[in-house]
Amino acid sequence: MVTSPRRGKDRTRLIACLYPMQIQTIDWLGNEKGYLKLIDQTKLPRQIKYLKCRSWQDVAESIKQMRLRGAPAIGVAAAFALYLGIRNLKTTNYPNFYKKFSVISHALLSTRPTAVNLQWALNRIDAIIRSYQRDFNLSRVIKASFQEAMKILQEDREICLQIGLNGAKLIKNNYNILTHCNAGALATAGGGTALSIIYQAKKQGKKFSVFATETRPLLQGSRLTVWELKMNKIPVTLICDNMAGFLMSRKQIDLVLVGADHIARNGDTANKIGTYTLAVLAREHKIPFYVAAPLSTFDYKIRNGSQITIEFRNPEEITHIQGRPIAPLNTKATNPAFDITPHKYISGFV
Repeated sequence: MVTSPRRGKDRTRLIACLYPMQIQTIDWLGNEKGYLKLIDQTKLPRQIKYLKCRSWQDVAESIKQMRLRGAPAIGVAAAFALYLGIRNLKTTNYPNFYKKFSVISHALLSTRPTAVNLQWALNRIDAIIRSYQRDFNLSRVIKASFQEAMKILQEDREICLQIGLNGAKLIKNNYNILTHCNAGALATAGGGTALSIIYQAKKQGKKFSVFATETRPLLQGSRLTVWELKMNKIPVTLICDNMAGFLMSRKQIDLVLVGADHIARNGDTANKIGTYTLAVLAREHKIPFYVAAPLSTFDYKIRNGSQITIEFRNPEEITHIQGRPIAPLNTKATNPAFDITPHKYISGFV
C-alpha cells in the first residue's frame, strides 16, 4: 500500500524526483500576479517552445489549437484560465461578477467538448466562487480561485504518480507494450497516465519495450509519445496505426495501455480516434487492454458512451500534414477526434 504523498516542500521534492523528464508541460510561475507556462506541443519534436499565457484567451486558444492537449492537462489549464479571467475584474456586485465569470467559463468549455476533465475543473472553480455568493468579497474570491487552481495542479501531479505505481504491476519483464496517442507527461501536469505506468515499471528495474502508433491525423504518437519515451531512454518502436493487428497476430504485443478523455458510468471510454479498433483487435488476440485515467475522467452523470459528445475537427487535418496537402484539392474528409470503446473490450482501469 502506498502512503499518502507528503505536503509542502517535501511533496514538491517527491514529485520532482519521480517526474520522468526535466521538462514540465504545464506550470504556474510566480505568485498570484504570475502566468501559466506551457509547452507548445505543435512544435514538437523539432523545437521545444514555451508559451506564456497571461490571459484566459491565451489559454483558450492554446487548448483549441492543441498547443496544449491531454484531458488532465486541459483541466489544469482551464482552472488557471478562469483565474486569469477574473483576477483583474473590478466589481462589488456578485451577480455582475458571476455573469462575467460565466461568459469565460462557457467559452473555455467550448474549446474541447469531449474532454470531461475540462468541465470538472471549471466546476471546481465555480463551486469556490458560488461559496462567496452571500458574503461577496472580490479579493477573497480571486485569491481562493488561485489557491484552488494550484491545488488542482498539485493533485494532478500526485495522481499521475499514483496511477504509475498502481499500474506498474501489469508490466512483466520482456513485455512488448502497445500504446496509442500520447498519455504521458505531455498530456498531464505530472508524469502521465498510461505512460506513467511505463515510467514506474522502468524505475522498478523491469525490462520491456514499447510500440507506439503514429496516431493520425496529428501524429501525437510519433511526435510526442516517441519523443517522451526516447527522452526517458525507454526502447520504443514507431508503427503506423494500421500495423497493430499484424503485430498482434505475430504475438509481438503482450499488453495495450491507453489513456482516456471521457469515461461513462458503465465504463464506455472515449479516447483518441483509433482506440476502439485497437481494443477489438486486442480482444480477438486475447491481449489485455487497460485504460489509465484519473477519477476526474469518469463521468457518473451519463449512463454509457452514446451520451459522450464527440469533437469533430477541421477536415484539413486529414487532407494536410503540417500545412502541406497530401490529398487532391477539395477532397472531402471527416475528422472525428475521438471514438468510443465499449466497456466489454476493456480489461480494467488503472
